[in-house]
Amino acid sequence: MSAYNFQRRVFAEALGTCLLVATVVGSGIMADTLTDDVALSLLGNTLATGAILVALITIFGPISGAHFNPAVSLVFALKRQLPRRELALYIVAQCLGGIAGTVAAHLMFDLAPVEASLKVRTGGAQWFSEGVATFGLVAVILGGIRSDPKNVPWLVGLYITAAYWFTASTSFANPAVAMARSLTNTFSGIRPLDLPGFVLAEIVGALCALALMNWLLRQPSANA
Repeated sequence: MSAYNFQRRVFAEALGTCLLVATVVGSGIMADTLTDDVALSLLGNTLATGAILVALITIFGPISGAHFNPAVSLVFALKRQLPRRELALYIVAQCLGGIAGTVAAHLMFDLAPVEASLKVRTGGAQWFSEGVATFGLVAVILGGIRSDPKNVPWLVGLYITAAYWFTASTSFANPAVAMARSLTNTFSGIRPLDLPGFVLAEIVGALCALALMNWLLRQPSANA
């Protein structure tokens, strides 16, 4: 359990999610402005996102756990490593921080503070991709904590960098980030209409990872 009080932990979750979303949305806008090559834009978006995750988890991890993700917070609440009475406020902080991140990115690029996305991201392949992306993220976090916690920032940053490219959805893997990205009609956006399918897939993927990793990482008994 963190030595920091609840108010500072919640603030860290909000600020961290804000900076994460500002990076995702802002780097998408920058990349799209600098090149018409979609693959190159995605590469720029990917590298910025992976890099900021390493920085944010390193800084905020000791304070709040650096979840920045309702699906991850849900997993830790189910593992009884986050008090369940605090889960709702963690999620609220993450969602509000994500929205603030979109607003900040828009203001930096002289856009309207929020604008509903028109980018279509729907269908079975997209939903399955989000389930896989979130499954992998949670598995990496839980496995990393068990093997060597100090490597978790790098593991998460590298995993998301890879998952941008091996998933059809470009790996949102985060309900709060997905919601924030529904408020930007730019490179990284998602239609608000498509949001429920993504969020449901992310939660299912996280719960599947929790179940599998609980079994896989369970310490063998002395008689095994």
